[in-house]
Amino acid sequence: MPRVAETLERVFREEHGRIIATLIRLSHSFDIAEEALQEAFLSAAATWERDGMPRNPGAWLTTVAYRRLLDAIRHEKIKTDKRSQLEYEAERLQAQEEFAQSDDTLADPDDRLRLIFTCCHPALGREAQVALTLRTLGGLTTAEIARAFLLPEPTLAQRLVRAKSKIRLARIPYEVPPLESMAERLVAVQAVIYVIFKESYSATAGDSLVRNDLSTEAIRLGRVLCELLPEPENFGLLALMLLQDSHRETRMNEHGELATLEEQDRSRWDRTEIEEGIRLIETSLPLGRVGNYQIQAAIAAVHAEARTAGETDWPQIVALYKELIRINSSPIVSLNHAAAVAMSEGLEKGLGLIEEVGANRKLHDYYLFHAARADLLRRLNRSQEAIEAYTRALSLTTNCVEHRYLRRRISEVANKQKDYGAGSMRGASV
Repeated sequence: MPRVAETLERVFREEHGRIIATLIRLSHSFDIAEEALQEAFLSAAATWERDGMPRNPGAWLTTVAYRRLLDAIRHEKIKTDKRSQLEYEAERLQAQEEFAQSDDTLADPDDRLRLIFTCCHPALGREAQVALTLRTLGGLTTAEIARAFLLPEPTLAQRLVRAKSKIRLARIPYEVPPLESMAERLVAVQAVIYVIFKESYSATAGDSLVRNDLSTEAIRLGRVLCELLPEPENFGLLALMLLQDSHRETRMNEHGELATLEEQDRSRWDRTEIEEGIRLIETSLPLGRVGNYQIQAAIAAVHAEARTAGETDWPQIVALYKELIRINSSPIVSLNHAAAVAMSEGLEKGLGLIEEVGANRKLHDYYLFHAARADLLRRLNRSQEAIEAYTRALSLTTNCVEHRYLRRRISEVANKQKDYGAGSMRGASV
């Protein structure tokens, strides 16, 4: 029955994070919670085919998953001090009609928030935070996460095992952090979600530039975060992802090559995502406490509002980057500011700023530094220097799409240099 399969897939995406968060709260075990929910979905596939679908699929799955937890207790798979709590909850569930039950019978509104902060706890490394967030809140399989980050599945599986073990052994609390540490912890949560999105938006390796599965998941997690914590910077993060995602379909041309913002067909940009992103910025900026993601989103909005590359308001982008440098100074932000200055105030001035950024060699192994420098050198007709900078950038990227783009640029500059040399020779012979 296709309808059952489609419903299960939809419910999985919509309900997985909420149900698993509550199961983890009750069992204090990631593994047992995941096993209980997996068994509930397997049971649903068989039962719904035979008896028809319940009126409230999410509630049905929640009920069955809780009963699987009770079974786990009876088999002594979890701590005995949780036995009475879970037995009480199970008895309360059994007293109600399965198909009519409200899906929030046992759910706590803070369950998903607890899970987000647990997965992104500072005691875990960033790679573990990302993997655990995608596995639990996102519901991605180990194989899917490994495939997305181009890792062997056993490597990713071990990463998840170590993360769960760390939570258990270090007794990391399953809780929303207290107010005094909320801001710091929220920064880590935002960073994890944006790391997931950035890997989708510009894959660091492989044959694809964009991974739609990860970008969709990152945006969904961003929406969950805004729902649970309607903070200005959370709105800014979601706005930034939506605005950047709005032109994912145009980031490669028909030949499978990278297309820069200047080269993209803006009529194909997703106006729905752009409009939502701009609304979120307009909502968050007046609230004060302007942060990194809000400013980045505002920069993305300026690009999105320009009907053509030539209409881009570069002075406004320069001003926004100056503000970003003030609150979040970093070599990469300074590099982006320099590139904007080049487009607003002159190529030579922008190139000079880029050279200043690179003087301390912190970006020596960052391919976009060399690519940005090469682009300005190309525009200034300093061909040999441009070829050298493009070649350096080429040596630092592992993404095949970016490889093809850089090779194309090198070829274009070399051919132009050759044509210029041939023209000079013809002029000299006249």
